[in-house]
Amino acid sequence: MIPRATYRLQFHKDFTFADAEAILPYLDRLGISHVYASPVTTAAPGSRHGYDVIDPTRINPELGGEEGFRRLAAALRARSMGIIIDIVPNHMGVAGDTNAWWNDVLRHGRDSQYADVFDIDWSRPILLPVLGISLSEALANGALTVERHEERWWLVAYGDKRFPLRDEDQDAPDQAPIEALLDRQHYRPALWRTANDELNWRRFFAINELAGVRVEDPGVFDLTHALYLRLYGEGLIDGVRVDHVDGLTDPLGYCRKLRERLEAQVRPADAPPGPPWIVIEKILGPGELLSSEWQVHGTSGYDFMEEVAALLHDPAGAAPLGEMWREVSGRSPDLEPEELLARQQLLAWQFTGQLESCVDAFVAIAPDGVTRSMLRRAVERLLWVFPVYRTYGPDAPASDQAVRDAVRDRVRPHVPPGETEVTDMILDWLAGHGAGDAALRAEAVRRFQQLSAPIAAKALEDTAFYRYGRLLSRNDVGFDAGCMSVSPAAFHQRMEARARDWPHAMLTTATHDHKRGEDTRARLAVLSEMPARWQAIAMEWERIAADHADGVDRADRYMLFQSLLGAWPDSPEEDFADRISAWQTKALREAKLRSSWEAPNEDYEDRCNDLVGKLIGDSRFVASMQSFLAEIEPATARNSLIQVALRYTLPGVPDLYQGNEFADLSLVDPDNRRPVDYTARITALDAPPPKLQLLCDLLSARRRYPDLFASGSYEPATVEGAGPSRLLAFERQHGGASLRCAVALNGTPPASASITFPSGTRCPAAALFAQSPVWFEIA
Repeated sequence: MIPRATYRLQFHKDFTFADAEAILPYLDRLGISHVYASPVTTAAPGSRHGYDVIDPTRINPELGGEEGFRRLAAALRARSMGIIIDIVPNHMGVAGDTNAWWNDVLRHGRDSQYADVFDIDWSRPILLPVLGISLSEALANGALTVERHEERWWLVAYGDKRFPLRDEDQDAPDQAPIEALLDRQHYRPALWRTANDELNWRRFFAINELAGVRVEDPGVFDLTHALYLRLYGEGLIDGVRVDHVDGLTDPLGYCRKLRERLEAQVRPADAPPGPPWIVIEKILGPGELLSSEWQVHGTSGYDFMEEVAALLHDPAGAAPLGEMWREVSGRSPDLEPEELLARQQLLAWQFTGQLESCVDAFVAIAPDGVTRSMLRRAVERLLWVFPVYRTYGPDAPASDQAVRDAVRDRVRPHVPPGETEVTDMILDWLAGHGAGDAALRAEAVRRFQQLSAPIAAKALEDTAFYRYGRLLSRNDVGFDAGCMSVSPAAFHQRMEARARDWPHAMLTTATHDHKRGEDTRARLAVLSEMPARWQAIAMEWERIAADHADGVDRADRYMLFQSLLGAWPDSPEEDFADRISAWQTKALREAKLRSSWEAPNEDYEDRCNDLVGKLIGDSRFVASMQSFLAEIEPATARNSLIQVALRYTLPGVPDLYQGNEFADLSLVDPDNRRPVDYTARITALDAPPPKLQLLCDLLSARRRYPDLFASGSYEPATVEGAGPSRLLAFERQHGGASLRCAVALNGTPPASASITFPSGTRCPAAALFAQSPVWFEIA
């Protein structure tokens, strides 16, 4: 069943299935058709997000368990609504001693019934990077002990980290020397810093608490997906969103199998008819297209978020804002050098172990005369310039060929003289060609593909985006931050392709993973229209900050100014300084320039956070901020409404992130996952503010004309006489019904401007936008 409109809910122990059931009348009144749920399987105790799954076969008891989930599903069905669940096939949480599968592997090693679940190199004991000191120091100072727990003996580190001992060592192990006992285990505790270089099991990105899952194994697929298949077969869910699909060995094969297995389920007669709605969390690189070979309904919407955000930015701001960033930071005005450096550093700092394993796999198939060092340099340099998360092999020949061609051109300046043939050889292997054993080739390709994805994500989104401050509203998940904007004409082309190829993909402008809320970005986007005015404001704030800065780097101050502006609340918030400080601490550590997660520079962080408090407490700064916010408020409100209008009128399934009926001035997680005041939102329905009113109007229209929005065409309208104004207008038609929509991207257009819709209707543009930057009608 294709949802009409979804509402994303973040479940955890303080917001359960019962809490969701309580707000269903409100969601129904809004016009939502489906709850889109964060992972509902059993996660690590106290998890606030659910992606650290410890048992994919059970619904999380902290959320209400299966009984609570069934009640929620029944309450939804009673209102002709449904539920979509987020599933996590790529990894499991292995922190602490709560994952029974991981504990069984530690206890039994290769003989564990779950040994095939995890992606482990069994040539040596499982490395557990859990110690704050070296193993020898831990042994010497008694940090490791043996204790009895739940009728078994466990190895205990620091008194609270437990690891199961082998069955063979259950007879009075407390009497044996710890060193000798350790030598007999299937694992080896180690200093946490060793993970980047010596880890012998695949983790999720650089997170030691999340272990990769071998879902490509048929038995592992069956084990980890039995619950999802049963829930769909019983009519309790209508589809799934697949988390981080690019982390899998064979994403295309997985998606095809998932669809086949879901469609094979026999649903109850009273359940909504299929097919199951399947969307994937897939980050598309600049120019990358999703192929129909995936056999899904599309992505979970980061590409749409990027398209709409780029449309809201003025291209004229790119050069002056870039020059301003160069002057402030002393670094390049362009993103590319920042991303390249981040890729080089992350590959050397956090992924050395995975890189060496990848090189070893290519060594096993390399011909005579190609040394390991040559292969290492080639793999390294390919990863420096890879323009997308990964390739997909023979199943995606067209898209992969375009990527390989681009990589060949981009890598050449970085390749040592005489070694171009080595990079070409690896690209041929990625295409499924070349000599050597087929199984060994496949293993080498797998290791490269499962390394290129985290390098792309960690280097760009979690490093470069925290270093590059030209305009922070262009730095978000899935965004092409090197590009300031997209023209209405280019946007039309993308929407025509969306209507043709992916009419049921998810449309979103806010997620649980975004760096900034949709209205934070909408506000900052205004700066692209007025770079000179923004420079004057920033200089004024710089003069005020000079009284408080105390050694805070100027580039960090400039990015702080942007974050304060973007997130400044419409009404006073007691915790605003704490929110900004939490963002700033995370930003400094992710940037890895003056602090990091591995080696926090708390003195510098404290100086930066002191600056936050002093600015917020400085009457001069507050007055200037409030004055500037009032100045840009009309443009901010315009951008906010345009985002809503496009999300609910363009081809696709619109998603409303929890709480975003009101202004979303959030920052990166966990700020974007704060509790939602539903009482206020329910009350507001009686006299909705503009954003909520537009949401209600469009959701109502989607309820009245479901086929028009689900299957309607997309045709650009013709704009004449607009001059410098940027107008976007289009028409969608289906079954005799027509939706006409227009938005004014730069305020009210001149009186001479007109819009002619494909059906022939001609309208004076100024008249359409006399009351609002958004206009639509259904005829």
